[in-house]
Amino acid sequence: MFKHRLATSEDISDIQVLMDLSIKKLLGKILNENQLEASYESMGLDNQLIKDRTYFLIFKDNLLVGSGGYSYRRTLFGGNHTPNRSDEMLLPGKDAAKIRAMYTHPEWIRQGIGSFVLRLAEDASKEMGFDRCELMATLSGILLYEKKGYKVEEEIDYKSKAGNSVPMYKMIKSLV
Repeated sequence: MFKHRLATSEDISDIQVLMDLSIKKLLGKILNENQLEASYESMGLDNQLIKDRTYFLIFKDNLLVGSGGYSYRRTLFGGNHTPNRSDEMLLPGKDAAKIRAMYTHPEWIRQGIGSFVLRLAEDASKEMGFDRCELMATLSGILLYEKKGYKVEEEIDYKSKAGNSVPMYKMIKSLV
């Protein structure tokens, strides 16, 4: 039903539109204005995923309906603008691969896109030798991740530079 391919730098503007729609329409329904501001700071495009060729785009016909990927770098979440980033490489078998930057077009939710991206990312992580994955979930994604076997390891309140907070959930799953 859906096709996928790896993202390239030429896709950046389309990815940003998808991310903005997803954050605004999906998280915007369940967060207040201050929490949404913090969400925008804690989420977004990470060009390193595109450079590493670990970021998938999901299409229905020619329409971009979802995106997401994985990383073999230390950064757990966030975009190019998010503080506390690290491009340090992870060690398969020792560290957990990171599931990153999953977004679904608001008109395409609950149709298997998130599950498809997770499967692609987990399979690629396994191929690299990782035996577990971790991610940082938002309120709009936590139920999907729980259904797919992820367990909450830590609940945090991400605090933005403006002083606003939003709840987030560090989750982990064994791939073996």
